[in-house]
Formats: sequence, C-alpha cells, structure tokens
Amino acid sequence: MKYLTLLFSIAALLPLSLSQVTADTLLMDAVSARDSIGVPRPERGQSMETVRRMFGEPDSIRPAVGDPPITRWIYQPFTVYFEHQLVITSVVNR
Repeated sequence: MKYLTLLFSIAALLPLSLSQVTADTLLMDAVSARDSIGVPRPERGQSMETVRRMFGEPDSIRPAVGDPPITRWIYQPFTVYFEHQLVITSVVNR
C-alpha cells in the first residue's frame, strides 16, 4: 500500500515536471568535402592519379604506414590521406 501511494504521487507530479523541460537546438551548416573554408580539395574515393591530375604534385609525400597502408600527401592548403590508392579523407591544414 505504501508503494502504491508513492507511485501515484510520482505519477501525479510527472506532468508538472515534463512541462518545465526545455532544450537548446544546435544549428550547424552542412560542410561538404569541397566547401571547408572555401578550399577545393580531393573527395573520398578519388584515385592518386586523379588527385595528381587535379592538384599537381604534392609539396611532400609521407610513406605508407600500417595495415592497410595509409599514405599522406601534403599540399600547402590541405593534406590528403589515402588507403592503398584511394582517398579516404582530406583535411584543411591549419
């Protein structure tokens, strides 16, 4: 009986507590692989050959490490990460 009274008390107060619940909405702009800070850069899935044709020779190339092999090509405005021969991501350099 004691638990039943407690349960009814909680059930009666629940709508009051829910009416006071608020939330903030975080709005973010969508950023595509080519829009980040207005810097055109390679997109996921492009081949090394395509990147070289579109952006020229990189300023430096870091050798492949790990398994699968990950290679980095560093250009002045961005760095490209390849898995085998394909772009997995590219990031704008700071």
